[in-house]
Amino acid sequence: MHSDTKTIDQFLAENPDVDVSESWERCWGILTDIKNTIASRFSGLQLEPACRDREYYTSPNGEFEGSFQAWSGGDCESLVNSWLGNRKASILDMNATAYLGQDTDVPHFVMVFGTIPKLFFYFDFMPRRNLLVESGYLDKYYAPINDEYLALRGHSNFQWSVSHGPYMRALVNPSTQSLMADLNNTNISILEEYARSMLEHWLKWYDEAQPVPHSERPALRDTDHMLRRLCYERDPMNKLATKMFGEQGVQEMLTLRMGEAQMRRVTTA
Repeated sequence: MHSDTKTIDQFLAENPDVDVSESWERCWGILTDIKNTIASRFSGLQLEPACRDREYYTSPNGEFEGSFQAWSGGDCESLVNSWLGNRKASILDMNATAYLGQDTDVPHFVMVFGTIPKLFFYFDFMPRRNLLVESGYLDKYYAPINDEYLALRGHSNFQWSVSHGPYMRALVNPSTQSLMADLNNTNISILEEYARSMLEHWLKWYDEAQPVPHSERPALRDTDHMLRRLCYERDPMNKLATKMFGEQGVQEMLTLRMGEAQMRRVTTA
């Protein structure tokens, strides 16, 4: 099997017991700083009540540990900073994600670092319009980053990582980076520089965005929420988590990750 289509299980089977604690510290620090930068731009953010006991938690068998924290408020419907894995046994999934409200239609911000134990990086400006027909939206948010995107995509240190989930591949858009590389500080630094540049673009877009007409906001909200639900429910990584937390435990985690309570609250407000 070509390395860009290997499953996570196959990568872990090759190197199952690598201590990735140092990489966790570096990557988690980057993600937390990016989360804090985003949080500083939105007023009224409050920690979701269901996350109060999730600042640190472990799986029933003690093999997985992690943290899940989500904040909501104002025009940031959900700001998530989380990690899950085993720092002594190769596997980590760490992320910073910001799902915006419907005051604007600026793309959502999605960033993931992982180890398997190769370094994994996923970055995405999740579109909120149909890029195939709304070319103005494409030109506004995706054309300006094209050169930076191609420079990283063509970097010899990185190779593309293909999801085995058809829905996850359907999410791929002109901003999507799904890359793997050797786990070292040089590669983490390259990805950090890219992510911080993308964050600058995103914050500028938000600051300059025109408001969405009120009549269009309910439909945009419905699409936003459906995307959030499906991208978590259909993630192939859920299979690995099920081995550690069980079906019920994973369902509880998915409910938190997609922000089901928050989405219900916004919809009925």
